[in-house]
Amino acid sequence: MQIQDSYGQLRTAQSAPNGRSAPLRVDAQRNLEHVLRAAREVFGELGYGAPMEDVARRARVGVGTVYRRFPSKDVLVRRIAEEETARLTEQARTALGQEDEPWSALSRFLRTSVASGAGRLLPPQVLRVGVDDVLLPAGAPEDAARVPAQRVSVAPGAPAVNGYGDLAEQRVTVPREVPAAEQDDAGATELLEVVGRLVGRAREAGELRPDVTVSDVLLVIATAAPALPDAAQQAAASSRLLDILLEGLRSR
Repeated sequence: MQIQDSYGQLRTAQSAPNGRSAPLRVDAQRNLEHVLRAAREVFGELGYGAPMEDVARRARVGVGTVYRRFPSKDVLVRRIAEEETARLTEQARTALGQEDEPWSALSRFLRTSVASGAGRLLPPQVLRVGVDDVLLPAGAPEDAARVPAQRVSVAPGAPAVNGYGDLAEQRVTVPREVPAAEQDDAGATELLEVVGRLVGRAREAGELRPDVTVSDVLLVIATAAPALPDAAQQAAASSRLLDILLEGLRSR
């Protein structure tokens, strides 16, 4: 039989003296569910800096119970970040697969993600993508830079092409190489890749501002889901804020 260990992974249960597998107690499973639900709420409201004591209080269990399931706060934070990152990645894949129009796909992903509240629990590394400037040569193909993090700015006085200047004068920034110490990303790499496809399609269709990056889109998700005490007020505020932000993302 398999049970969840303190890291939330499935492990084979130890055999009891009578040779049977010892099942996870019902109350232990219930406590785990309470802790995870409380952690999502507390971290969503206060950020990942909130203490474990707040999680225990919200779950109505002793702090020792939390530490028995998650031996350190880092383990609990990673569990929550992985779950929420996976949820956002799935929402992005769904938008890609079910919407033919690039802008509709991107806006659907944003609306679904903001409504789910997952943006409040994004791992910090998703929102701080490092970039380096790279000057593209004249005639360079569109994929010469990695599209997901592309930024384009036009040099003063450059001749206009599609409203944004000659390619030879466009400066594109691409992600820096991520140091090994930052590669423990809780699924962030996959999320960035999938959202990058949404961003790339919308940009190529001329519907997304050319200076908008993947990290900009994820920042919208993180900031357009305010934590308010009244659920109806929170939903209305999120919807209104997202409408404004979407208008800001569209090309003119």
